[in-house]
Amino acid sequence: MKRITQLLAAAAISMATTVPALAETTLTVHYPMPGFFKDVMDTISKKFMEKNPDIKIQFASPSATYEEGIQTILRQVGTSEMPDLTFIGLNRLRMIDERDVAVDLGPLVKKDGNMAEQGFSDTILKLAQVKGKQIGLAFATSTPIMYYNADLVKAAGGDPENPPKTWDEVIALGGKIKALGNGVDGIDFRWQGDDWMFSALLFGAGGSMLSEDESKVTFNGPEGQKAGEVIERMVKEGGLPVFTKSAGEQAFAAGKVGFEFQTTGALRNTIKNVGDKFDLRTAPLPLLDPAKGHLPTGGNAVVILTKDAAKQEAAWKFAKFAAGPYGASVVVPGTGYVPNNELAAKSPDYLGDFYAKNPLFQAGLKQMPLMVPWYAFPGSNGVRVTQTIVDNLSRIVDQSSAPKEALDDAAADVEGMLPRS
Repeated sequence: MKRITQLLAAAAISMATTVPALAETTLTVHYPMPGFFKDVMDTISKKFMEKNPDIKIQFASPSATYEEGIQTILRQVGTSEMPDLTFIGLNRLRMIDERDVAVDLGPLVKKDGNMAEQGFSDTILKLAQVKGKQIGLAFATSTPIMYYNADLVKAAGGDPENPPKTWDEVIALGGKIKALGNGVDGIDFRWQGDDWMFSALLFGAGGSMLSEDESKVTFNGPEGQKAGEVIERMVKEGGLPVFTKSAGEQAFAAGKVGFEFQTTGALRNTIKNVGDKFDLRTAPLPLLDPAKGHLPTGGNAVVILTKDAAKQEAAWKFAKFAAGPYGASVVVPGTGYVPNNELAAKSPDYLGDFYAKNPLFQAGLKQMPLMVPWYAFPGSNGVRVTQTIVDNLSRIVDQSSAPKEALDDAAADVEGMLPRS
């Protein structure tokens, strides 16, 4: 018996020396806006680790906004605090590229060889490219949509089955909802924080932020003036108060606002927060010029930062998984963002019948043909430029300046922040 025990022990030692232990790679992942993405990230990472037991995902402290996120990453470059992957706002990929912080995914895409079969078409890949360079993989994309309280619309004499299709109609009905009294406001338009919703009005009028050669500001041109006038009219005629972002969302969810204009990415949270307090509906965002108008694509892309070869291989697996069909099947129902993966959008295994069963999500889907990139300003002052635009929009909302004055002042300041050629 002793002899058998010795043989078994020797065999065990032999196996241990000839079969290497499973090495574990730990990836640190950073992401923004935990209110939208915490549950999504937890679900995706758990599933990924089940499928890849040799890779562990741990999360760095999330950032409240895309702007805070990019500033955090740029501060951490070259330090031990820098994560292995991050999720960057699509309008900040240019900043990452100009500082050569991100890993160029082009060689990995080429080596992979079958990205289209995994649902990553050329169109989808281009969402996270900067001048043809693959900076990341688009993870979540959105356009602004109209949320509305069908009960208030009906009470004000509107038809919930036929919501406003023009800004004139929105403003007129918003004013009637405001006139209902009882602390009710007509409109919440999410202009704070960044330039995205102003872009929606500007691009919807057929305008642009800068000239084609990026040497001159154009957002204060005729299209920008129309955008600014819509904001002013929302305040003066449509019942738009000076809300903070969170106050506006809370007031709408409480049934105290008729229309809310913000990202489709907030849809799941809005559905949860509204509950059964009122009849929530959604509709596409009106365009100032239906023939020429487009809408900015909000959202983010997963970006690889680690320069370690072994970690890069693991990071590429995670990036494709998060941005792939499984990730999209979690992101869309969990938030309201539109799918960034064609396989996810078409396959019954993922989202094939989701939209038919969830009509509130269809507004964002209908707007996909209108999507254009969220404009990324050149140079190192992108965050300052955005804040300058927001600061001047606040002057329109609080009625301390007329739209032309506020936009001309913003344009003059931004001109000074653009890179010198």
